[in-house]
Amino acid sequence: MLCDICPRHCRAERTETSGAGFCAMPAGVVAAKAMLHRWEEPCLSGTRGAGCVFFTGCNLGCSYCQNGRISQENYGKSITSARLREIFDALIAQGAHCIDLVTPTHFTPWVLEALQEPLPVPVVWNSGGYESVSALRESTNKVQVYLPDLKYADSTLSMDLSNCLDYFEVARAAIDEMFRQVGPYQMGEDGLLKRGVIIRHMVLPGQLDNTRRVIDYVAGRFAPGEVLFSLMSQYTPQQNASGQLARRITGAEYRAAVEYMRACGLTDGFVQEKSSAKAEYTPVFDLSGI
Repeated sequence: MLCDICPRHCRAERTETSGAGFCAMPAGVVAAKAMLHRWEEPCLSGTRGAGCVFFTGCNLGCSYCQNGRISQENYGKSITSARLREIFDALIAQGAHCIDLVTPTHFTPWVLEALQEPLPVPVVWNSGGYESVSALRESTNKVQVYLPDLKYADSTLSMDLSNCLDYFEVARAAIDEMFRQVGPYQMGEDGLLKRGVIIRHMVLPGQLDNTRRVIDYVAGRFAPGEVLFSLMSQYTPQQNASGQLARRITGAEYRAAVEYMRACGLTDGFVQEKSSAKAEYTPVFDLSGI
């Protein structure tokens, strides 16, 4: 296939046996791990965990990615859409509160094939936010919860750190489409999210201005009660990181981000504990569950 799934519009030829394009992935699904994950937002993990499937490859090029083994080194196993559905069913049988698709963007057609029949739990589309609106529309009525990052409001920063000059304008349009599909968030009596959008933003060291600009946008675009906002502190320096990225965020930086978020009225959502910035929270990618 000549791939036009994501906003890169590579038009690269992806076949079942050969990867191509920015994501370097073949046609079909490649995944690295399936597990019950207890470290997502509380409304997703609940008491038993979110049923996470970690997909291989990515359509972004974040220099600080904590899942680099799968996003950039392309570790994983090719599976069919039928096998992917079996994985969903197995996670639900283990007690998963939801099926959490981690970085599924570049596998959209095959993931949606596995979702042809509705699941008994919400489907969470967990992505970097760099999504094509036309591809997202194919997910209508198949995805109940969207969990996009909104990494940057600064195009220079997005280009420097993720090789993506148009990240902000593309992510804004994608998040608008996600909200159009699922509407204001809906919590169940059990405290679990049944439907809605959670916008994630991870504070990067030395980049408080970018964080403030992201918060300004979300606070101005969405009214209270429409979306959830998840402010994250888990930035962990990766091997060969340099400059500001070679350190963790400071307590003062994170407190400033939290205070600004609250001053802007973003009170629906989550504030990650500073102690979450630990490498041990990154899963071991070993093909288990795949």
